[in-house]
Amino acid sequence: MLRNGRLLSTGAVEAPLRMPDKVAESAPGRYYVDTQCIDCDVCRVTAPANFQREEQKGYSYVFRQPASPDEEARCQEAMDSCPVEAIGDDGEKFSGEPVLGSQSGDRD
Repeated sequence: MLRNGRLLSTGAVEAPLRMPDKVAESAPGRYYVDTQCIDCDVCRVTAPANFQREEQKGYSYVFRQPASPDEEARCQEAMDSCPVEAIGDDGEKFSGEPVLGSQSGDRD
């Protein structure tokens, strides 16, 4: 748009990229939950082996990264189903190798 002979804008303005503010409890790895979480329970129902609720603060977090193709698919479904897009991924796919903290006894 021109005003007084000066270019003010070229039209559409792109929003700046939002860097996720990951919750501290999320296990290191591909999937994470950020501070937009509204504690709706979708991820915990969809992928209970990977998401837990932080009781005191009232949000979900990834307590264990996926350790199998089935868990990977469930985490992806949880991310796709999140109503506020609070679940993200850093792009590392399941490799078939055990993930640190992936033993079932690590839930506590």
